[in-house]
Amino acid sequence: MEYLLPPCGTVTTSMAALQAHVEPATIRDWVRRGILTRCGGTPKRPIYRVDDVDTAAKAAKPTRPGQRSAKAA
Repeated sequence: MEYLLPPCGTVTTSMAALQAHVEPATIRDWVRRGILTRCGGTPKRPIYRVDDVDTAAKAAKPTRPGQRSAKAA
């Protein structure tokens, strides 16, 4: 079940994706890569701090060899 209204100062994965202008899969990837950390929720319905999402969106992302860049498109 998705939160109707998460605790103040936090967002769900979907809300974090809207805030950061990315797909929800990108938010999950940032968590996997250690760029963003969960602050609560359940394993299937995590929540994130709004400030952490902003910081992650602005952070320089490590690249992998051979990875396409957004600027090349």
